[in-house]
Amino acid sequence: MRIQDFEQILRADSLRWQILQHVRALQLPDCWVAAGFVRSAVWNHLHGHVACSLPPDIDVIWFDPDSALPERDTELEAQLLQVDNRFNWSVKNQARIHLRNGDRPYASATDAMTCWPETATAVAVRLAVNDELEIAAPFGLDDLFNLVLRPTERFREEKRHLFVERLQNKQWLTKWPGLTVLD
Repeated sequence: MRIQDFEQILRADSLRWQILQHVRALQLPDCWVAAGFVRSAVWNHLHGHVACSLPPDIDVIWFDPDSALPERDTELEAQLLQVDNRFNWSVKNQARIHLRNGDRPYASATDAMTCWPETATAVAVRLAVNDELEIAAPFGLDDLFNLVLRPTERFREEKRHLFVERLQNKQWLTKWPGLTVLD
C-alpha cells in the first residue's frame, strides 16, 4: 500500500477527516492523532469492512515540555468536546507521560511512540495547513499495512504481560482475523 492509498482511506472517512481538522485547529506543537484512530482505519480497509468504526477514544498526542501539566490536557479535551462531543477525546502531552510509563524522558511525540506496545499502533497523522496529510511512524508502516501485530522492544520481554493483555482485551484477532501476531 502506498502513502497515497493511506491518505485516500482517511479522506474517504468523513468523520476521521473532521477529527483531523478539529485537532489541527488547536494549533498545538508537535500534535498528532494516533494509535487506534490510524490502525483501525487501515485494518478495517484491508479487511474489507464497509462500516469503519472509530476506536473508543481518539488519542491526541502532542509535545511541549513547557506546558506539561495534566490540567492543560483536560482543558484541551474540554475544548474538543465543545467543538464535537460525539467523541471520547484523550489528549496527552507526551512531555510528561514517560513518568507514568517508567520510560526515559521523550524528546518528541514521535520519540514517545517508540515506547508504545506495538509497532502498528505507533503511527500518527495530522493535517498540515494546506490539508496535506503528514505521517509519523517511527517503526515504519510495513507492519500496519501487512496486518502484522508485533510488540516493540520493551514489550517483547520486560513488559510482555501488557502486550498479551492488550491482545486479549482488545480482541483484535476477532475484529481483524487476517492479523498475524509476531512475537
